[in-house]
Amino acid sequence: MKPRHARIDRRKLLSGGMSMAAAFAVTGRPAAASDADIVVIGAGAAGIAAARTLREAGRKPIVLEARRRIGGRAFTDASLGPAYDAGAMFIHWAERNPWVQIARDLGIATAAESWGSGFKVFAEGRPMADEDRRRRRAAFGQIDRRLETVDLGQRDMSIAELLGDLGPDQAPIAASGLLLSIGEESSRISARDYQRLWAGDDLVVPSGYGNLVAASATGLDIRLDEPVSAIRWGSRGVTVTSRSGEIRAQGCIVTVPVGVLKAGAIRFTPELPAATRDALAGIHMGALTKIAFRVEGDRFGIAPGTSFLEAGAPGRLVNFDMFPDGRDLVIGYFGGDYARKLSEAGTEEARTQIVDMLAQMVGGDFRKTVKAVSFPAWWTDPFARGSYSVCAPGHEGARAALAQPIGGRLLIAGEATAGGGAMTVGGATLAGRAAAATLARLKA
Repeated sequence: MKPRHARIDRRKLLSGGMSMAAAFAVTGRPAAASDADIVVIGAGAAGIAAARTLREAGRKPIVLEARRRIGGRAFTDASLGPAYDAGAMFIHWAERNPWVQIARDLGIATAAESWGSGFKVFAEGRPMADEDRRRRRAAFGQIDRRLETVDLGQRDMSIAELLGDLGPDQAPIAASGLLLSIGEESSRISARDYQRLWAGDDLVVPSGYGNLVAASATGLDIRLDEPVSAIRWGSRGVTVTSRSGEIRAQGCIVTVPVGVLKAGAIRFTPELPAATRDALAGIHMGALTKIAFRVEGDRFGIAPGTSFLEAGAPGRLVNFDMFPDGRDLVIGYFGGDYARKLSEAGTEEARTQIVDMLAQMVGGDFRKTVKAVSFPAWWTDPFARGSYSVCAPGHEGARAALAQPIGGRLLIAGEATAGGGAMTVGGATLAGRAAAATLARLKA
């Protein structure tokens, strides 16, 4: 199920809770009305990278973060006791990903991705028949095969259109893997954008990718619990309004997720240029989601690290990591419209539906082992509004357009502007560095 072009196999990707952020050197000073050099909005990977790059260039950035923690959608959640990465989990395309070196510099270990202790496929809670499994396995490879042969030079198309000639039975199965990698329905994914995503080997961070990202922020001037509501920009500078007041600055880098920008959470005066608004219109947020359970007692003979895949309905593909690394956890992963519906239904409804699904696979006694739940639901999180960005068919140029400087002093940066590195922490970091290098040339 690993798309070769994207290698964004997030077979095991996203979710959230509180972690190590408070342990690092964050100033916590209020953002009272003042003058500043450059303001960075958002303390996720892009914002941290931008601030670090600005500091190295001799500038004095201030980072405003709406949450009470650092890391954004890279978040190691310890709320259940055993910790897990509730958001980003893999250092993708590790051969060129900056987080390999960052981890090395911080003395934080990384490791090769492990495939666990086996893989079991179910249909409506029952082991899937061997013939159905073979058909499914054959269908999953169709996206790559078509991308190798189709000519996208004349026009872009959706992944659903790319697979259309497979017919109504096989096409949904072929596309269903995207729910666990891109987190979106195939009809809403640009084939050109998907095709250009970088490939490579994956690494994991045993101590938590979110913890690694938070550790990289040490020493920066990051002010938590400061949601930004307005940005006034012009040729002479910017004025940023947050919870504590206004900051006037030479320039501003906005690294909040596309979902937050599209929701209108930040008011821009004057309005963003038409080219930027058009770019935003061509990008939306996927809904890759995790739900984690702390479990105690009987493990029903299941080897730690075994994957259970519920694949009876193509639109409701759910993968479970059973007791990963021997921890008292079961983590479910799902995406697309099913994830949106569960997120909107809330934690208790999600718990009920997913535990019922697991009980069908494992046995009714599984319910007795579930002691607590973590359901970060990025889709309904007001500071995320989704898991990561997806280009709509026909809008594959939106990422580059969104990255263009606005008025010489305002830049939007993050995973959505990372081109082939989009949808990853590494891509967000590269985009943050690039934006900072542009603004660092402003006259102080």
